[in-house]
Parts: sequence; structure tokens; C-alpha cells
Amino acid sequence: MVQWTDAERAAIADIFGKIDRDVVGPNALARCLIVYPWTRRYFGGFGNLYSADAILANPKVAAHGKVVFGGLEKAVKNLDDIKKTFAPLSELHSEKLNVDPDNFRLLADCLTLVIAGQMRAAFTPEVQAAWQKFLAVVVSALCRQYY
Repeated sequence: MVQWTDAERAAIADIFGKIDRDVVGPNALARCLIVYPWTRRYFGGFGNLYSADAILANPKVAAHGKVVFGGLEKAVKNLDDIKKTFAPLSELHSEKLNVDPDNFRLLADCLTLVIAGQMRAAFTPEVQAAWQKFLAVVVSALCRQYY
């Protein structure tokens, strides 16, 4: 079980209180698909993903980005048991969708960049450290079924 300090809990809650949820998820997923084009193979049913402009304008990408961010909000509400909370998602991505687990790390990096861009100076090194720890736990939980 992960041990969270009060400062880490506060920093993670603060991030979710300051960012625009309808922007972060869609922009992070779009960034991931643009920067790491091989990740597009999991989104064959999303239509045109052949250019950055097409990805940014794709309503299915935006909708799924919101779903992803909703999952993170669920993790925040269950900080003390993220692995159990994400067990069904881990199984889905491993067994049914066959997603390469490295893609979770790539998306986590994109989430960090988008959040840093939104929060600017408020995304201090201490806040980033708490955020990175949070994402590492989420990624670990998503990868659990793969082992």
C-alpha cells in the first residue's frame, strides 16, 4: 500500500480543484496520439487520426480523454486503494483491449505536460512530485494485470 503524506494528498486535491477537466483529458490524449503515433492503433474506431489537426478536432478523442480523466478522479477518491479501484480497468486493457502497458506511462507524461501548462507557476516542484507519485501509482495499478 502506498503511503501518502498530508502534503501529497493536499497537492493532488489542489490540482483537481484548479484544472479544467474538460480540457486536460482531451488535450492529454490528443497529445499522446500526436507525439506517439503508434498509440493510435488502439483507436481504430475513432475515424480520422491521420494528422494533428484531425486528432485535435476528433470528438471521439475528446470524449475518451474525458473518460480517462474521470478515471483519474476516481483514483483521487480512492487514494488508499488505487490498485483495487483500477483492477477492472487493468483487466479490460490487458485481456480485452491488449493495450501495451508502456502506453499508460506515455499518457501519464502527456497528462503532466498539459496540467503543468494549465497550472503554470502553481505547478511547483513539490506539487509535481506529488502528481508524479500519484500517476506512478495509477500506472502501476493499470499494469497490474499484465504481470
